[in-house]
This record gives sequence, C-alpha cells and structure tokens, in this order.
Amino acid sequence: MQDDNSHENSADEIEIEAIGIEVDSQPIELYKVLKIANAVSGGGEAKYAISEGYVAVNGEIELRKRRKIYDGDLIEFNQEFYLLICDNPVAERPVSREKEILPKSEKPLGEVKNKKNSRENRAEIKFF
Repeated sequence: MQDDNSHENSADEIEIEAIGIEVDSQPIELYKVLKIANAVSGGGEAKYAISEGYVAVNGEIELRKRRKIYDGDLIEFNQEFYLLICDNPVAERPVSREKEILPKSEKPLGEVKNKKNSRENRAEIKFF
C-alpha cells in the first residue's frame, strides 16, 4: 500500500525542459534575454511581446520590458522555457554624483518663448 502523502508532494512539483541562457553579468533586462535566446528577431519584437502579455517570468505574466532578470529565473515565451544562467555575482550599480537633485529653492527659473524661424519653430529658453 502506497503512502498518500507521497502523491500530494509529487503533485506540487512538475518537471519541464528549459533552454539555458548563459550571460556574463546580472541583472539583465527581460527583453534582452529574449533577444539573446533568439526567441525574437529584435528588441522591438521582444518589447511588443512583453507589453502584450505573451511573456511570463517565474510563472507570472510580466508586462515590464526592462524587468531585471537574475540567475535561476525562468522565462516562458511561445511555449518555450528559458532558464537564465550566470555564474557571476549581482553587479552593483555605481552611484553617479553628476545627476544630483537640487532642492526646489535652488532650481533655476526659466521662461520659454516661441520664436519664429523661416525653417521651423524653435523654443528659446532664457534663465534669470
């Protein structure tokens, strides 16, 4: 006689065949994974497929084209499964000091005036 608990545990797990996608660094954006896997012909097609809900990440539909994908994430697209493989640790994003946000009181005030030109309309910005 078989133990009923063994059937319950095996029912929760399924086995699938996935294509391994090896990358040098992580995280990587979702649309880029589809390009590397040759699942799409280009970035535009990848972004369209994602935005229309044709791509799932780890079993859930993903609509963010630039979703960060890490080692071990499973991507499903067009009835195929792709497993991201990366041996390198997660890359830390360097903090840039060039784009510091100024407090509202220190932001320069400006005025935009439209100026007619014989070729096209151009905007002229004057700072006080």
